[in-house]
Amino acid sequence: MSSEITKGSLQTSFQNTIATVQFGHPASNSFPRELLDQLTAEINDLSRNENISVIVLKSEGTKAFCSGASFDELLQVENEEQGTEFFSGFAHLLNAMRNCNKLIIGRVQGKAVGGGVGIIATCDYVFATPQSDVKLSELAIGIGPFVIEPAVSRKIGKTAMTEMTLAAHAWKSADWAFQKGLYSVLSNAENLDAEVESFTQKLSSYNPEALKEMKKIIWEGTEQWESILFERAAITGKLVLSDFSRDALLQFKK
Repeated sequence: MSSEITKGSLQTSFQNTIATVQFGHPASNSFPRELLDQLTAEINDLSRNENISVIVLKSEGTKAFCSGASFDELLQVENEEQGTEFFSGFAHLLNAMRNCNKLIIGRVQGKAVGGGVGIIATCDYVFATPQSDVKLSELAIGIGPFVIEPAVSRKIGKTAMTEMTLAAHAWKSADWAFQKGLYSVLSNAENLDAEVESFTQKLSSYNPEALKEMKKIIWEGTEQWESILFERAAITGKLVLSDFSRDALLQFKK
């Protein structure tokens, strides 16, 4: 496998005022830091693009939507500074999505774990399939969903977030996620793209200034994310160095 492939991929396509951003990685669409940074930069660029009013965020393939952080890179972390820097990648991405001037529509075709759940929770509206089960497995590998917790709790509530977090080995069904508010619409896989397209076409036809103002209102009260997500990254960066976390990550890789 070439180093170019293991970095993953990011592609953006445009249709009228809709931008579709697709990320991918051969390891279940996981995120090495470089790919996280690329996606963050792309969201920031699209936020400044006056010709765009709606963003669709999707991943490649028909299986997993996103399996979170790259285990390979987690195992390469050697000190707290590196650990904090790695998990700050998710902090930067979630803040970019929150601060983006455009509404972000998630298109979720399959399962999501950890950071993938955080990304879904930070979308403004989400289409998913019945195969889109979710799991917060962080406690099982010696850390916790600290960086993404504000996003997940904001979307589904602290009680449901706690239920997911403490049952770290258990999948929650797509229907459970829909009932809790993580997903806005559940659609059969064969209808997913048509429903996303129909919705985004309607949404993009509305007054772009009204959409921009609505985005601000949706995210009122989250200003503290500018600091708290990075404080949480430091907690995770320290924990990932523990013997428990190292052993668990090696077991998961096997």
